[in-house]
Amino acid sequence: MPHVEAEHAAARPVEAGELVETAFAKINLALHVRERRADGYHALESLFVFTELGDRLTGRIRADGEIRLEMDGPFGPLLDGGPDNLVIRAARALQDHLGDSPGADLRLTKVLPVASGIGGGSADAAAALRLLMRLWNAPVAPQLLERITLSLGSDVPACIGSIPQMVRGRGEILQPQAMEGLSAMPILLVNPGVALSTAQVFGGWDRRDRGPLAAGGLEQLISDGRNDLEPPAMAAAPVIADVLAALKTCAGLRLARMSGSGATCFALFDTDRQMAEAAAALRAARNGWWVAETRIRAA
Repeated sequence: MPHVEAEHAAARPVEAGELVETAFAKINLALHVRERRADGYHALESLFVFTELGDRLTGRIRADGEIRLEMDGPFGPLLDGGPDNLVIRAARALQDHLGDSPGADLRLTKVLPVASGIGGGSADAAAALRLLMRLWNAPVAPQLLERITLSLGSDVPACIGSIPQMVRGRGEILQPQAMEGLSAMPILLVNPGVALSTAQVFGGWDRRDRGPLAAGGLEQLISDGRNDLEPPAMAAAPVIADVLAALKTCAGLRLARMSGSGATCFALFDTDRQMAEAAAALRAARNGWWVAETRIRAA
């Protein structure tokens, strides 16, 4: 599985008339599952941050109203570019709400692994909406944008802004939350090459409410935060426990935890050097794992 540095591998140059958006990777620094709601969704409390690393989306106007998507990058071949692709769904949802709009030629350079707990598809959908609102010069009222994003997925609303925020409900209650020390903090992402079904992982949750998420500061988040989906994810993919165990041996580690429903795990460090040394050791020992060095994106 390819590894990725903080900066993307050489990307295709932007051509005249194209716009570019980055679909920043989403990280759940903590994820508390409180209950299963009557509508079938789970009520969550989670602190979302985003990394500087992300997929790259470019687009140019088509006069005929068609939406066409091409994909490249290390994980592009793993995705279907058909109507169920979240980028296509986001574009068509925006077209439907606008009523009359041009089309677009889109290209997604996929550097984030798929079905991996870091919001890749959701971030791609959000990037598509940001890009197309600019490309078509069609700003959308916040209430309408919220309806569009929630129709695409629970993580999509938070991915629009891609800033640190407390996320509650099924993903519709957002509160920006700056935290001292987080901005530009080195973060190492590791995925063992296992794709997990979000529905399967949530289905394995034991339905125990272990209490609310308190995130008054980084130390509290480290000591009191948790990811309630780690046990069911590990039951589905035991290798996640190996990833976390390997991360917890790294010098300079501040926090190691799984993100979202897995299987990607993350590690926070104080310095780039500590992160780089940890990444080098993991690549040497586990050359089948995806390892990416990046930083937490500033608000």
